[in-house]
Amino acid sequence: MNELVRLLQAHRSIRKYKPDPVTDEQLFAMLQAAQMASTSSNVQAYSVIRVTDPTVRSELRAVTGGQEHVELAPLFLVWCADLYRDQVACELNGADMVSEGMENFMISTIDTALAAQNAAVAAEAMGLGIVYIGGIRNNLRRVTELLQLPQLVYPVFGMCIGVPDQEPSVRPRLRASAVLHENVYQREGVVAGVQEYDVRTREYYLHRTGGKKDTTWSQEMVNKFRAKPRAYMKDFLEEQGFRLT
Repeated sequence: MNELVRLLQAHRSIRKYKPDPVTDEQLFAMLQAAQMASTSSNVQAYSVIRVTDPTVRSELRAVTGGQEHVELAPLFLVWCADLYRDQVACELNGADMVSEGMENFMISTIDTALAAQNAAVAAEAMGLGIVYIGGIRNNLRRVTELLQLPQLVYPVFGMCIGVPDQEPSVRPRLRASAVLHENVYQREGVVAGVQEYDVRTREYYLHRTGGKKDTTWSQEMVNKFRAKPRAYMKDFLEEQGFRLT
């Protein structure tokens, strides 16, 4: 099998790192890989903030619910959807930018995710480990204040990066047959796919926790979707200039 395919299939989230620093050379290699990700109409609607200030790192740890790797990882990046730069480009040409609309919000968010995933793969190819930090969305107003973000910029997620100091097992995913459909969405296979996955994820959780966690994927989804998460999000995004109309 192709070496890159093997690398992608071996991905694990790494939350514990050796003290070795991530070099500027490694960081810029990741950034160059990120910038070569696909981008809608070459908009490149994202920015990356490297957070090195210990006080800010500590504040971000608090925002994420006390995830210590946010503070301790050798490198912590915040990936932001960014239409501010595009607004500047329009102004430089004497034009007003129409930033409103769900499509523009989606373009910026998707561009950010694609770029970040390219960076993650590049990091792993260099022997580093990463974990995405969605917990920064617990309080985006505070994160925006800490990072001094202008209008039309919002933090999508953080990313911890460093040399792995743990060897977690690869978390099982749904079978390909549960996510691949032919021509039309084949609903009849969904139930069977979830039931089969529940068996494997229960075994995974029991093994990973030494028998302390007895749950399944579908039970975890109940916990995930039993209530509306981060209900403030729409109001915050509109405060930042993303008019979701």
